[in-house]
Amino acid sequence: MNRATKLIELPALTADLLHANGMLIDNVFASLWRDIGMATILSRAGFTKRSGAPIIAVIFNLMLWLWLKKESIGMFARDCLQDGMGKDVLYDTMNREDLDWRRYHRLIADKTVRVLKASGQKAYVVDDSVLQRFGKKMPGISSHFDHTFGRHVMGQQVLTLGLSCEEGFIPLDSELFISQTKAIPLHEAFEDGRSRVAKRYRTAQQCTKPEMVNAMVKRALSAGMMADYLLADAWFGTKGMIRLTQETSLVPVLRMKKNKMKYRLNESVRGRTVTQDFDIQALYQHRIRKNWEPIRGQKYQAKTVDVELNLAEAKEPEQWVKVRLLFVRGCPAEETKATVGKHDWAVFLTTDRALTPDRILKIYSLRWAIEVYFKEAKQHLGFLKEQSNHYAAYIASIHLTAIRFCLLVIAKQTQGAANLAQVRQALCNNSADISFAGKLWQVFRAVINGALDSLKAVLGDAVAMVMEAIDAHIQCWFVQVLQLDARTLRLEALDINEEPTLCR
Repeated sequence: MNRATKLIELPALTADLLHANGMLIDNVFASLWRDIGMATILSRAGFTKRSGAPIIAVIFNLMLWLWLKKESIGMFARDCLQDGMGKDVLYDTMNREDLDWRRYHRLIADKTVRVLKASGQKAYVVDDSVLQRFGKKMPGISSHFDHTFGRHVMGQQVLTLGLSCEEGFIPLDSELFISQTKAIPLHEAFEDGRSRVAKRYRTAQQCTKPEMVNAMVKRALSAGMMADYLLADAWFGTKGMIRLTQETSLVPVLRMKKNKMKYRLNESVRGRTVTQDFDIQALYQHRIRKNWEPIRGQKYQAKTVDVELNLAEAKEPEQWVKVRLLFVRGCPAEETKATVGKHDWAVFLTTDRALTPDRILKIYSLRWAIEVYFKEAKQHLGFLKEQSNHYAAYIASIHLTAIRFCLLVIAKQTQGAANLAQVRQALCNNSADISFAGKLWQVFRAVINGALDSLKAVLGDAVAMVMEAIDAHIQCWFVQVLQLDARTLRLEALDINEEPTLCR
């Protein structure tokens, strides 16, 4: 048996395998995808597809295109998928109204929490972010106040709940919020008004952000992703948030607004107890001004005061709770001799009156992780970057962004990387290398094909057989780079820890 015949005996690649011409993907990302058990997770989330490319391949592509630094899914499909699935397959999946992206996200987040092995104090962190977007045919676009620009802008606002600890940050849930100002309605009705996407659209329209936070926190607790504290900035410093912590046994550490909310102060004056109600500004003037105390080891001055707060809304029975307010301001810089302005102070609230000022600030510092997440999401993880005007695609995008971040956290933890940026850069560089290798193979193939043509008189029909065998070798290699061959996927679905047989 000659060499050409032996090469032809390689097992043929089945139709359900990913095409080497298109799926030019780094082995690092594919290994991570396999090790997480993504096929099992997708199955548990109820992700199925009746025909065409398998759902795991479609989701893999939707997760991947950012790592190849393509401007859009369309460019990714054109430049990388080639003879594989087209962009319509990817967009059709994102536009599906029946897929439960929240459940898929929650399963990945749960896996991330277990990989991270978070220890010590853990905190839920909630915040929102606005992405400017324009277009009369983009449903869900409305006017929002953007803290970055200090003015109202047209765009989409995403509310996110995450779990923050010393080891890292994990996004747990996300929700779109549509304001009542200049909101752009659906340009066509949902196929099924009872679908998950239709229900989430109504939630985005009808629910307030505190109501959304309430639902997200309770879902996280029900899923077993526990925390000790709830952290939020001044935009969420409301009675509703404090009531939520009372219901869920969380300790709030909230930054509060300098508004007219009343606090009851009980103090002893000449041997008798005097009760007075103050708002934050009046309380500052009464107890804090000119009574600042330094915080050891930090460049801040602080003062705490224990008060009571009525959590009941109007016409409800009074519900008084004891809270601690921490007033903080920066110390003047010695080198500049600048003085701190009379308005340069902030106030924090917690229901744990045993917390010291430095402990409150240390806990609240965990909130910064969600700012890092939003920055990473907008710059590198495709946050609402998919070019689709279907509301279902917006839901898919915010969860895909969070899942990509979770994968980076898992990779950082398992590979011992210094930070997420290092992991992301490694994935992007490796993806680009494999993609370039695939394109380079097309050049080498043309050269080899030309060389074999010159030997056609000697080899005869064996020339075609040799070229087919070489193609089979290369395609098999690319499939193994992906680690998405049929046998591996079947073993993974059965949770069998068996190494796939390499092509020989």
